Amino acid sequence: MGETKVATIQDLQPGASLCVEVDGKKIALFNVDGKYYAIDDTCTHVGGSLSEGEVSSTSVTCPWHGAQFDLETGNVLRAPAQQEVNCYKVLVEGDDIKIETP
Repeated sequence: MGETKVATIQDLQPGASLCVEVDGKKIALFNVDGKYYAIDDTCTHVGGSLSEGEVSSTSVTCPWHGAQFDLETGNVLRAPAQQEVNCYKVLVEGDDIKIETP
């Protein structure tokens, strides 16, 4: 497993999200009340950008068709998506936000 710096805490204020790229893969990074989450950025339904979705507690809703995913597990919480997204461990070291990838 490798760790990749993707942002700083100044880049991602509470309530914000952004899309980062690690090894050619788009990953959505979220700050929910100071806790960081990382999941695949691409919705498994039709490919909407989850980093552009609406966050509520620990879930994100795809802006295209309303599929909803759990930020902690990547599980589908609401259709039309049928397949979960990958989750990644987020590490904060000083001001650096890093994502651990396989």
